[in-house]
Amino acid sequence: MSASAPPSRPDAAVVRALEGRTAPAQPPHPPPAGPRAGERTLRLLTVAVVALSAALLTGRAWLLALAAAPLVLLALALPRAYARRIEVSASVEPRRCFEGDTVTLRISVAHDGGAVRLDPGVTLGPGVRLDGVAVGASTVTLRHTALLWGRWSLGPVDLDVYDAGGTVRRTVRVEAAEVSVFPRPTQARFTPIPARLPQRLGEHAALQAGEGVEVVGVGAWVPGERQRRIHWPSTTRRGSVQLHRFAAERAADTVMLLDAFGDVVDPVTGVSSLDETVRAAAGLARAYLRTHDRVGVVSTGGTTRWLAPGTGDAAFYRIVESVLDVRRDRRFDASGLERVPPPALPEGALVYVFTPLSDPRMLQVLRDLQGRGRRPVVVEIPSGDPPVEPGDVAGELGLRLWHADRDAMRFALRDSGVPVLRHVVGEPLDLALAPLLSGRVGGRGR
Repeated sequence: MSASAPPSRPDAAVVRALEGRTAPAQPPHPPPAGPRAGERTLRLLTVAVVALSAALLTGRAWLLALAAAPLVLLALALPRAYARRIEVSASVEPRRCFEGDTVTLRISVAHDGGAVRLDPGVTLGPGVRLDGVAVGASTVTLRHTALLWGRWSLGPVDLDVYDAGGTVRRTVRVEAAEVSVFPRPTQARFTPIPARLPQRLGEHAALQAGEGVEVVGVGAWVPGERQRRIHWPSTTRRGSVQLHRFAAERAADTVMLLDAFGDVVDPVTGVSSLDETVRAAAGLARAYLRTHDRVGVVSTGGTTRWLAPGTGDAAFYRIVESVLDVRRDRRFDASGLERVPPPALPEGALVYVFTPLSDPRMLQVLRDLQGRGRRPVVVEIPSGDPPVEPGDVAGELGLRLWHADRDAMRFALRDSGVPVLRHVVGEPLDLALAPLLSGRVGGRGR
């Protein structure tokens, strides 16, 4: 296995653009209005003042010539007319993307007067990384990489507009638009079939006879019945027409229930349980939508958000859009979140619960589902073990008790008829769903 390449260092334009930035939680102060001296003007004035002060203190006249030189250069560099009216426009492309995609921010500048020089200063928002800055005569292009799913602001850009000599500048702030970053779905192809299928045409073989393609038996022909396929061995043996019997093909209703009560970060790998929860749910939702099933979503956390089951490619993006605000909604003092809204759970729907099993309120949600006669499927998202220092006997004992408590939780769920599947980060979700393919899932719980 080849070693991974070291991360590339940002170029000089990126470093200069990020100079003086503030923390994302602390927005920068608005830039001063009106024209002001540029860095070149300040340097020339500083040299002149220092030389003049030295001439006055030492009484040496030749130092006055040293003070006059920067003043002459400054007089020659001062513009006859600088930009007094500046208009900027910004465009973001694309406004919706997936994790790891490139987002481009283009800023166009219109001004009066002569030629100008542009120098951007960027304050990055969370969830994005600045990769490159290209400065032209009247445009500035910034390339970002979307790091995490969510709704993120690219951050304000303070654009310094200099005259041709670099002596006078005006600063204009460009407020960047918000971008929606979708999670990268976990790879999944398996779609376990629920025990009860609604009366809607689909691709899953139902228990009832119908006009599907899967053969379930042989029966005698009834007058008026369409002779779809004759089973000739039975017809010859019994002396009457025998037909193949086929299973009806129905579509499934599935609901992805996301545990957003908290975000547990693995202390070893730094993997976020909330990130993996959304990615795994998105992967399974896409797999069911490919088979023309209906998929809905419910997120429980600081607030309860839900989307009724839908089908088609548009339903996938509606599902992802509905969970992008989970990070903003996450609070820990809200109450009344243990009950899922009844319209979010159609009759006979198969409910997948994606959770790290770290918050006791999620167990109340599972008990509420069982109380309604639902038997959900729990997909456990690993959260990592608490760190224990070597030689810490009390810490090791606490870790063993922590493992025992989680094993007891899983046993209690399985004993009540709830399948508990463990998803390993980095592996396809099909490995976790494989045990469900031996039969139909769901039914009415105890």
